[in-house]
Formats: sequence, structure tokens, C-alpha cells
Amino acid sequence: MAEREGLEKVYELFSQTFLTALLFGALTAGMPLLLAGLGEQISEKAGVLNIGLEGMMLVGAYSGFCAAYFLESFWLGFLFGAIGGMSVAILMVVFCIFFGLNQIVIGISLTLGAEGLTALLHHFQFSRSYPRLPDVDSFNIFLLHKIPVLGEVLFERHLIVYLTIALVGFLAWGYKKTYVGLNLQVAGDAPAALDVAGVSVRATRTWAVLATGALGGLGGAYLANIGAGLFIPFMTGGAGFIGIVLAMLARGRPIYVLYGSLIFGISLSLTTALQVGGFNIPTDVVQMLPFTMVILMLLVLGRNSQLPAALALPYVRGQR
Repeated sequence: MAEREGLEKVYELFSQTFLTALLFGALTAGMPLLLAGLGEQISEKAGVLNIGLEGMMLVGAYSGFCAAYFLESFWLGFLFGAIGGMSVAILMVVFCIFFGLNQIVIGISLTLGAEGLTALLHHFQFSRSYPRLPDVDSFNIFLLHKIPVLGEVLFERHLIVYLTIALVGFLAWGYKKTYVGLNLQVAGDAPAALDVAGVSVRATRTWAVLATGALGGLGGAYLANIGAGLFIPFMTGGAGFIGIVLAMLARGRPIYVLYGSLIFGISLSLTTALQVGGFNIPTDVVQMLPFTMVILMLLVLGRNSQLPAALALPYVRGQR
């Protein structure tokens, strides 16, 4: 009897309801990490350690939610989310690339400032209320059972998923086959050599950081508009720092960022999936899984990670 009950529990664990909830939840939770990780990878390749990624995601989440809520458009929400992330990235460019200040200190400062700013703006804008976007169901936005090339299913809320996955392939090709990818690599490994070749290190790093801000802001807007359907202060919950870990462990390969974001997405969505599957497990235990996963991945892959030689080091022309 006990063995039969155990088999029934195993069957329930792998039931269609549980697996569906786990898959959809993993994609919903993993998309912001994928966008942030891809952005951070661009920045790190150019030699800029963008610790301010968490702040870029928060500003993108707030500005993206406000645009989608007041203008009633998901696309405008994504656009303003990218602009919000880039506004923080501009500060990173000014302080770290033009003034050559410590990238870690500035990044932490920008993150703390973004946390306070978005919480304050949310209080002034909405007081103690948390309005939701209409018609947002994160479990049904992907419609994986009938993925079309074109057709009525390809709405604006799903298109960002397909475009992001396509971006993984585009970046993998661009890093190896284009001069822009080569310039990014050299800017992080040997910026003086890039300068000698006549390419501006400052300009290369500037565009890399701005791209990071745009993708981080998109990740934040996706988290607020699609993942949650509302904005809550401090809602990123360390997603930007997980994105930094993903970029560091990916060894310069965008496909590894995709794999890592799905793994973290599964761990983040496990709480909801277990509840849907009828399992009573303390929420606090399951919420530790993403951070436990970070530690495990660092232990397993940390020693073999390949970081640019000039990462987090300011470049001053003519300085040895």
C-alpha cells in the first residue's frame, strides 16, 4: 500500500498540470534573466562590469509599467522600459567610462539609488495601491501548443519572447563573424591594442553599456508587465545580480545564458508549480532554490569561467 501511494505521488509530480505550470512559469521567470544576462554579457565583453544592472531593471520595470498602464500598449511599455534602463546606463557611462571611476562602487550606488527612486515615484504616483494591467495571464502568453510563424496567436505580448530567442542566435553569430563582435572582445581583453588599431575604446564601451541598459530595462519591463502584471517596489529581488552571474559563467556564449536562465526560471517557478500540482511544501524552502542554484553553479563552473583581462579596469589612453 505504501509503495502504491509513493508511485501515485511520483505520477502526480509528473502530471500534465504540474509540468505545464512548471514550463510556463520557467519561461515567464527566465525571460527577464535572459534579457539581463545577454545585456551584461555585452558589457563584460567590452570590459565593463555592470553591477548597476539591478537598478537598470528596476527603472525599466517602473517606466515600462507606467507606459503600459497609462498608454494601454505593451509595446510602448517595452519601449519605455528600454529607455528607462538606458537612462541609468548613461550615468554608468559618464562616471565609469568618461571619468574612470570604480565600476563596482558606481554600480552599487546606481542600484541603491534606483531602488529608492522607483519606490518613491511609485508612492507618489499610486500611493498605497498596486494597480494591475488588464488581461494579463502569464500562464497563457506563450501558447506553446501551437507556435505559429505568422497568425493571430503572435500578439505583442508573445513576440518579445521570440525576438529574444532570436537575439541569442544573432549575438552568437555577431560575436564571431563581425567586426563589432571583435571590437567588443578586444576592448575587454586588450583595450590598448584596439586603440592602436584606430578604434575608440571609449565609444565601444559606451555602446556596450547602453545596450546592457536597454536589455536590462526590457527585462524589467517584461517582469512587471508580463510576469506580474503590476509594479511593486524592489520587485526584481536580485534578478539583476543573477543576470551578472549568468553572464560570467556563460564564457562569452549567449546560448549558455539561455540555458542558465531556463534553469533559474525553473527554480523560481517551482513554488507555483508545486502548489498547482497539489504539493504542500513550505514556500520559504522553495524560495531558497534560486540562490542555492547560484552557489552550486559557482562551485561547479566558477573555476572554468573566462573573464576578460581588462574587466572592471578603466582605460586611459597612453597609460601603461
